[in-house]
Amino acid sequence: MISRALVTGVAGQDGTYLAELLLADGVEVHGLVRPDDDTAYVPDGVVLHAGDVTDHESTRTLLHELGPDLVVNLAAMSSVARSWSEPELSWAVNAEAAIALLEAAEEMADAGHQIRFVQASSAELFGSPAVSPQDESTPLAPTNPYGEAKAAAHRGVGEARARGLHASSLILYNHESPRRPPAFVTRKITAGVAAIARGRETELVLGNLDARRDWGWAPDYADALLRAAHAETPDDYVIATGVSHTVRDFVAAAFAAAGVDAWEQYVRVDPAFFRPTDATELVGDASRARRGLGWAPTRTFEQVVAAMVAADLG
Repeated sequence: MISRALVTGVAGQDGTYLAELLLADGVEVHGLVRPDDDTAYVPDGVVLHAGDVTDHESTRTLLHELGPDLVVNLAAMSSVARSWSEPELSWAVNAEAAIALLEAAEEMADAGHQIRFVQASSAELFGSPAVSPQDESTPLAPTNPYGEAKAAAHRGVGEARARGLHASSLILYNHESPRRPPAFVTRKITAGVAAIARGRETELVLGNLDARRDWGWAPDYADALLRAAHAETPDDYVIATGVSHTVRDFVAAAFAAAGVDAWEQYVRVDPAFFRPTDATELVGDASRARRGLGWAPTRTFEQVVAAMVAADLG
């Protein structure tokens, strides 16, 4: 029975949706936020604690003071592009902080406190895989600093689980919603398309239109995190739709949702927005999550894009 939870990164897209689910279950929810986090989407009822996951001792102290039954680590420097310019920060936040939090949870478990840990991992830890779709047995071969850090945290979860901690790592493929920050290409697309449809902009500038991703609906992925927390046996789970699309597909779907025809005239490709390396085909096989968690996506790709465009159109 989960009665109290600590969610790091609670102000982010996934954190806000997860907090809503936990509160609906009657769970006392505590969230770790940085002083500069935008908490607009954090639901009422979440107890916020200012801090930074890179301050390991403060986070450990908070964990021991709260004594939660569940820890969900969503805190991350989630921009792959930024991880190239700030690899040390990516490692500190996405790897070292996650491992330190795991260690603090293990301390509590060793002292007899019943605690569960869920780590939000990423498909980027597969890099440019030789097989498609990917599942939990696909070798980890990250091709960027973000993926490398996430892979280290993912391995840390497995090691903690082997030592007896109820720890699960969810390998989340791309998932979107109107709460996605504008820095992400998907939100840049939907916001840009909405601005063009309203006559406020005339051009949308993007990078590699041929990059392929497996895009899902963020609330579904928050649901997967909660299901893993409640699962009797901890494990690693790929969370994905099993269908990949190109960025070009995303753009076309967004313009279609906004009722704009002949969209190519509004889009310009700028090589400056290309990543140093870009995974060519990331598509996940979520069979284990379907079997073990009873999880399945609820929205199609087109429905996800349309919901984002509708929100940006206001």
